[in-house]
Amino acid sequence: MCAGQDILGTAQTGTGKTAAFVLPILDTLARERGRPQPKTCRALILAPTRELASQIADNVKAYGRHMRLSFGVVVGGVKPGPQIRTLSRGVDILIATPGRLEDHMGSGALSLAATKTVVLDEADQMLDLGFFPAIRRIFRSLPREHQTALLSATMPKEIRGLANDLLTNPAEIAVAPVSRPIEAIDQSVRHVDQSAKRDALLEILKAPDLSSAIVFTRTKRGADKVAKQIEAAGHEAAAIHGNKSQGQRQRALDSFRAGRVMVLVATDIAARGIDIDGVSHVVNYELPNVPEAYVHRIGRTARAGRSGVAISLCDPSERGLLKDIEKLIGRRFTADGTVPMEPARAADGPRNPRRRPRRRDTDAPTANAKPANAAGPRNRRAGGPPQRSKTGPSGAHRGRPGEPQNRAAQQQA
Repeated sequence: MCAGQDILGTAQTGTGKTAAFVLPILDTLARERGRPQPKTCRALILAPTRELASQIADNVKAYGRHMRLSFGVVVGGVKPGPQIRTLSRGVDILIATPGRLEDHMGSGALSLAATKTVVLDEADQMLDLGFFPAIRRIFRSLPREHQTALLSATMPKEIRGLANDLLTNPAEIAVAPVSRPIEAIDQSVRHVDQSAKRDALLEILKAPDLSSAIVFTRTKRGADKVAKQIEAAGHEAAAIHGNKSQGQRQRALDSFRAGRVMVLVATDIAARGIDIDGVSHVVNYELPNVPEAYVHRIGRTARAGRSGVAISLCDPSERGLLKDIEKLIGRRFTADGTVPMEPARAADGPRNPRRRPRRRDTDAPTANAKPANAAGPRNRRAGGPPQRSKTGPSGAHRGRPGEPQNRAAQQQA
């Protein structure tokens, strides 16, 4: 990160974005030698999911283990009391999901008046999850002079529109081509009927080179169903999705990391923010409704320079979704199951604008929420009336659309 200058960064998943923003923050805070005031933070990192926030916190702890800097984590799905006690002392670095952060700001447990650095990690996922109305409110509480870094693995037009609102003359940094899967992943597709997917998946899990696998479904119910089918076939499996409690989600991840569970069945909640070494296979049991999610799903394998395998099961009703993926990644899958991909002649054309179906499982209250005023007038830093989205979440969450975990069963990101 360039000192004092806003950043708009893109990099493929697994290329070290977390280190790219955490290390400069640690260096800057160490040089300033100040101490945070009670109920304040000097640097704020916003993440879309609890899992990603927890992983960033682990990295902050590891990178700064020899530094006398404090950090805190503010996420939903857990009791707010310990978080309030941590904030009462003030922290150098705060890692947070937007909804719970707003809760603490509203209760007076936190002020952003002294925050000088803000990072929005996985900004495109925040867009998909409908977090940007909350993010705009958070930005209005920041001091006028602060540095912002907006980081993403993909850069759709909506993100660029939002960057124009939140950033001032940003330095653009692109580590790798946007939205293109890394070459170390052996990608293939198998055309099977929906009724045959179970048998196809179990066949894949018998591969001699499979050490651990993440299987992605579109729905929460589908994830539970597939996990039970895998266990019935004699494999250890666990499911992770938005209806699971934070404790259940963490135990499933810990078991998978430790090798006690060979297969993790997940919705797109696990498509980012899960950095687990040694995932040999990713299986798309169902193709994602949003093509960019495919890139993030398969990015769970072949991390840190390793190779990996990504296999997609496609039934006839998903052919349109497959074509959208081919256009995005610039490659065409051959018709014969597992053979390598060939270049797609029409891959450089625009994605079909009609095909943006609603997401059926997410960690947000709305499936296709768009950022409020994404292409509208600039609302830089502080001041100005709230920009309310006409396409924001509906129902009970209309007042706080960023993060549903601080409502009802507190089961989302």
